[in-house]
Amino acid sequence: MKIGCPKEIKNHEYRVGLIPASVRTYVASGHEVFVQKGAGLGSGIADEEYVAAGAKILDTAEEVWAKADMIVKVKEPLPQEYPLMREGQLLYTYFHFAASEELTKACMERKIVALAYETVEDQDGSLPLLKPMSEVAGRMAPLMGSFYLGKAHGGRGLLVSGVPGVAPCNVLVLGGGVVGRNAARMAAGLGAKVTILDVKAKVLEYLDDTMPSNVFPVYSDPVTLEENLKEADMVIGAVLIPGAKAPKLVRKEHLKIMKPGAVMVDVAIDQGGCFETSHATTHSDPIYVVDGIVHYCVANMPGAYARTSTFALNNATIYYGKMLADKGYIQACKDNPGLKKGLNMVMGKVTYKPVAEAFDLPYTPVDEVL
Repeated sequence: MKIGCPKEIKNHEYRVGLIPASVRTYVASGHEVFVQKGAGLGSGIADEEYVAAGAKILDTAEEVWAKADMIVKVKEPLPQEYPLMREGQLLYTYFHFAASEELTKACMERKIVALAYETVEDQDGSLPLLKPMSEVAGRMAPLMGSFYLGKAHGGRGLLVSGVPGVAPCNVLVLGGGVVGRNAARMAAGLGAKVTILDVKAKVLEYLDDTMPSNVFPVYSDPVTLEENLKEADMVIGAVLIPGAKAPKLVRKEHLKIMKPGAVMVDVAIDQGGCFETSHATTHSDPIYVVDGIVHYCVANMPGAYARTSTFALNNATIYYGKMLADKGYIQACKDNPGLKKGLNMVMGKVTYKPVAEAFDLPYTPVDEVL
């Protein structure tokens, strides 16, 4: 199979779809790999490293897209990439379709095969290709929130850890999944008092057993949420419904009961965000203020720590990527039920139900297209 890796073009996106070790794995199995010139520079990977691993360097994205049967990326295609997509071409990347009707319909029109990292499942129901970036984003969230709590950035002027004689910040984490656990642990390490809300008893029990003593797992209900929002200096949104739009847990009216200058970090923004007042921002313009509350809603948070993120992502994606290349997507998905759940779209048909429901589109069960 011919595998292509173009340079990412999203705002301040420095990650890249392939590392040299992944290239070597594909080449060793008899596949051809084409990498766009300079694609890895943002992650500290020189073209020469790709060549040494067996890849061929092409000057332009157009050349890479034209040659490849499978495109391996990090982020969803942007409008300038839509014309490059070919009918039947396999795209292996994050899509987050439920957050963008424009992207969904563009991919339907181009009749690509969309294998979405974020909905591939492991045998235990976990999301192995979302996990590494969730870990990065979760650990980033308290760091970003801490920075924007500074008065110069519109925040309350609080140091997260406090100092002797001055109490630490109250950090509220919504959701006890991978993002939430990592955010809570990092915030706790900074010295904050952390409350983490979730609705699942088993999750709360696990958090109680494993979290530091300054993390308090609490059952989430509307009253508890409001009580904690009143006390919070930083709120981290870490709620996920795989492949679907995130629920809007914090409504606009909630902002009025919060402390002026509090910071909200919406890690769920790739799936539409879990704050009603959220809209996607970029690393070059990361925050905005609504009713005195600072919002940080960068849609590609891990791109800021590109080398860590790129290598962590490839550690997970190469296993399934090699399966797709060796067998083709049809046989690979037939053989691996978890990989099959990553098929969001096939030749113009939406094959992942939450995406169809998000935009009231016809849904085709994936087995019908396989």
